[in-house]
Amino acid sequence: MMINSIIDEDTLQIINENNGLHELYDKTIMVTGASGMIGSYIVYTLIKLNEEYNANIKIVPLIRDLCKLHEEVISKEYVYPIIQDVSDEIKCCYHVDYVIHCAGPSSPKIIKENPVETNFANTLGTANTLLFAKKNNCEGYLFISSREIYGDPINNEKYFTEEDLGYVNHLIPRNSYAEGKKAGENMCIDFKREYGLNTKIVRLTHTYGPSMSIDDGKVQADFLKNIINKEDIILKSDGSSIRIYLYISDAISAIFKILLKSKDMVYNVSDERNEVSIRELAETIINIYPAELLNLKFQIDDRQLNDDMEYAPFKSGVLSSKKLKNEFDWNAKYSVKEGFKRTIDFFKEEMF
Repeated sequence: MMINSIIDEDTLQIINENNGLHELYDKTIMVTGASGMIGSYIVYTLIKLNEEYNANIKIVPLIRDLCKLHEEVISKEYVYPIIQDVSDEIKCCYHVDYVIHCAGPSSPKIIKENPVETNFANTLGTANTLLFAKKNNCEGYLFISSREIYGDPINNEKYFTEEDLGYVNHLIPRNSYAEGKKAGENMCIDFKREYGLNTKIVRLTHTYGPSMSIDDGKVQADFLKNIINKEDIILKSDGSSIRIYLYISDAISAIFKILLKSKDMVYNVSDERNEVSIRELAETIINIYPAELLNLKFQIDDRQLNDDMEYAPFKSGVLSSKKLKNEFDWNAKYSVKEGFKRTIDFFKEEMF
């Protein structure tokens, strides 16, 4: 496989950290949202297994627009795309062994402008994929959830564990994303209880990497676009909000561990060593290639300090990954600086 050298290295890391992913050999795997950041990396990893390890995996990417799949993905004879919206009943004539449900808008711009569609992808979409997995008697089902389900800390917690509850105002349209994810999680638990379906839930921290869109409105995407275009970074807040950022290959490696070998059902995927403020993130990204970016400077756009409709409104509370680390002795390979350098190098290689 030669989609990109950085992605190729990342998929090799994912495979090696999961003992070759032999459990997936000769299986059929459906990936919804297969053109998105998470879904595409899962697909690239499965292709790597087929191309270099003869894994004989049938890949079923469920996607609304075939043009968004990489041409090298579409060209593979073992890839069987399904072109439909996940919010509709799934029409698939193949028997599927695993379903990984990644579909659902995470772009702040889309969430703000299309809260109904955002909700449907995480509610109707999860219901449809669960019903399909039950019908196929799947060996495993995994739902990609989010840190946003916790909302704001109720008792000033710094770290959220899987058992913690936070506050999310369900009457704010922006929270259609968080509330849809929460409803999706509840359905996963229901299908496990009532039908015995082997469901897993992954709550991801802020994830980034080569497969991300730099136009989706996330803070890290805006910063990357500024760097690539050699523009000033304009903070839309005072930059004090705390986040944990996780490089894509570290996230996918953990996802496969949870899908195939986890003892429990719900896991945070995060790495506390990569905890930074928004301002610290901007400074880190600027300093990756300082010789090229000497003229960059910060500007805080005071007009947007009180506009919480587009970005996630919480300022504190990050994910604890203690459970994941204790069970699998897992730690992220890449620091924030290392991961963003790989991401910038990817975009430079692809765009210039």
